Amino acid sequence: MHLDVQDLRNFYYRSTLGRAAQTAIRGRLTQLWPEAKGQTVAGFGFAVPLLRPYLADARRVIGLMPGPQGVMPWPAGMPNVSVLTEETLWPIETGHVDKLVVMHGLETSGQPSELLNECWRVLGPGGRAIFVVPNRAGLWSRSDRTPFGFGRPYSASQLESQLKAHHFIPEGHCSALYMPPSFRRFWLKSGSLIEKTGQRMPTVMAGGVLMVEVTKHIRPPSGSVTKDTERRPIKALDGLLKPA
Repeated sequence: MHLDVQDLRNFYYRSTLGRAAQTAIRGRLTQLWPEAKGQTVAGFGFAVPLLRPYLADARRVIGLMPGPQGVMPWPAGMPNVSVLTEETLWPIETGHVDKLVVMHGLETSGQPSELLNECWRVLGPGGRAIFVVPNRAGLWSRSDRTPFGFGRPYSASQLESQLKAHHFIPEGHCSALYMPPSFRRFWLKSGSLIEKTGQRMPTVMAGGVLMVEVTKHIRPPSGSVTKDTERRPIKALDGLLKPA
């Protein structure tokens, strides 16, 4: 079940912990995708906190928010690019998205298979997607004080297997949110240092979220494939084809 958009907005834009989480995840995203000049960038779920770096140079930025969650205007003080949509029927033509970010969308969906099919549909040739989900081994999935404590948490292998089954090719994965999900001032002040340390020691510290980058695998035509048989000349025409 999707979270309410008001709760998501309050966490990411009105709490110190949410702003710290937004900075940490967005920092990892921009390491993977430093720019999107001239491209169409879409986010599904509540991915808009991660999309701001692409507003200036991208050809188009779209924030897709599912109906059960609700929608809010975004970005503040600029022309609105967010839209309310059905979870598995997006108002985007097939193959028109170059980059797709899904956050607070997959783990809370009641139709994850159909949702992944829709993600595959809108991506164009060479398109890339990043799925941000709660890490099963992290602290954030064990606390309901943040949005990452809701829905189904994943391990890296579980998420990659599900993506492969829907014709995505995993290109790599990383983690973010190594800091504890605590509102205490000490942890908030130390958040930047903890993030840098955690990225260098991923086997020691489990990040709160997993980020898996994938590309779109073009499915082969359906149906059986038969090999053309070699054409041989008719024996009755041997005299015409091979004169003595």
